[in-house]
Amino acid sequence: MRGTLRALATAVGLLSIGLAATACSPSSPDSTGGSGGADRIVVGTTADVVNYNPLVGNSRTDTWVTNLMYPRLMGMGLDGVRTPYLATKWEYAPDGRSAKVTLRDDFTWTDGKKVTADDVVFTIEAVAKEKIGVVAGLIPAFQKATAVSPTEVEFTLSQPDGTFLENVGFWMPVVPAHVFGKVGKVAEFANDADWVSAGPYQLTTVERGQRYVLKKVADYPLVDGGPKTAEVVFRVFPDVNTEALALRNGEIDLIANALPPALAKTLENDDKLKLVKVPSLGWAHMQYNLARKPLDKLEVRQALAAAVDYEAIRRVALQGSAVSSNSSVLTPTLKQWQDPSAKEYTHDPARAKSLLTGAGFTDGNGDGLFDGLSLRMIYDQADPNIAKWAQLVRDSAKEAGIEIKLEGLERNTYLAKTKERDFDIYAGSWAIMENPPANLTLAFKCEGFINYANACDPQLDKLIDESRSHLDQPSQKTSIQAAAKIISDQVYDNVLYVEEFTFAHSAKWSNFLVQPSELLSIVNPQSLAQATGD
Repeated sequence: MRGTLRALATAVGLLSIGLAATACSPSSPDSTGGSGGADRIVVGTTADVVNYNPLVGNSRTDTWVTNLMYPRLMGMGLDGVRTPYLATKWEYAPDGRSAKVTLRDDFTWTDGKKVTADDVVFTIEAVAKEKIGVVAGLIPAFQKATAVSPTEVEFTLSQPDGTFLENVGFWMPVVPAHVFGKVGKVAEFANDADWVSAGPYQLTTVERGQRYVLKKVADYPLVDGGPKTAEVVFRVFPDVNTEALALRNGEIDLIANALPPALAKTLENDDKLKLVKVPSLGWAHMQYNLARKPLDKLEVRQALAAAVDYEAIRRVALQGSAVSSNSSVLTPTLKQWQDPSAKEYTHDPARAKSLLTGAGFTDGNGDGLFDGLSLRMIYDQADPNIAKWAQLVRDSAKEAGIEIKLEGLERNTYLAKTKERDFDIYAGSWAIMENPPANLTLAFKCEGFINYANACDPQLDKLIDESRSHLDQPSQKTSIQAAAKIISDQVYDNVLYVEEFTFAHSAKWSNFLVQPSELLSIVNPQSLAQATGD
């Protein structure tokens, strides 16, 4: 859930879309650092690992590397539906106050100990007790976990919560209890040496600013015969353009970062490369600060929505690598949740002017702009897509008589102002919003942790809570679609598009497993474990 959840994940300390890369230059290709043929796949990244503890990781590279070592209970299909990983099945009790997962019995930590229910119990209890990362915010109903057997875990819940199993299953890496249980506070454990893995690879070598080397785990059970490649090497580059040059030169085999649309266009006709399209699990959007006048007026938010040229944003800023979400927080990636009746806001400057006139605004000096309607929009100046469409929004708003002053900020400043709600308009994107009942709880309920719009609507809260109380997706759907309609009608969120990410790899490599989002894409554990090279 900028990612996952992009802004969400950053705000809660997990899965941030990117800390700045180090100033170090990448290492030169050699027998251990460059592309190494079929026995080694070399992956480009633009950031070092910040946290080796998977429960507190806060960069994309953190996630890519630690995902290769620490299994999750569930994976995810291209449609956002959970798939078995460490867990083979999961279910709620009829009353919804408990839940159970059944684990595979063939996962083993690299120090020889079996992965068991005790590891799952230890992990979730540490997360809940120490309030670690995004998972802690997604499991409010959790009370305790019990290892019923080595392969069965029972969770006791304070109330029915149909989002619990999917949240735990996807978001929580499982760590070895016999290692993390000896360190005191789990959240403060650096885990920066002597790694114990139960994934397809084990980290063995770290050269900060240069490379991270992981060796295969021969008995990884999710790929027949174990990982196909002996090593995965992450090499650190200063930016994605340098990564692209290294890929073309054969120094690396794969770029982990999603390519900016303009760069992807330049690689399309290179027969030495393959481009892979991956759907986003999030969306790009603008939120209007309801705690500030005149944005507390529905007519003003409706006018702002009517002032945006959505198709131009997708065509010009994204160069066609995005689709409409029909102004809904239920995106086309998650087809099982979509509301077919949802319609995109219409770009209509004349209607915007009419709405503002009806709300009492005037243009006293005849300069074409409504008096007292100058709004400040903040955005991350390092995000090339948003930096482009922010200008389009400003220009189309001016046609509707609205002045928007752009404020491109350094990322940490941008995040701080977002968290403090210090803006009129927030321009950004979520990386992963894959579970609508849970996501809308955080983003739109009164006092929601990432409720940047400061929305507080009792009817909306009721619908979100009602959806979470159901234990299956079909039962949750009616309430969550009604909630999404309120969000759209009241313009609590102006969803602009859902991006289609592009990733590039050497044509010498094949058999990747594509999963949605920039964080999973083709660098997810099963993908790298089953990939083969010529």
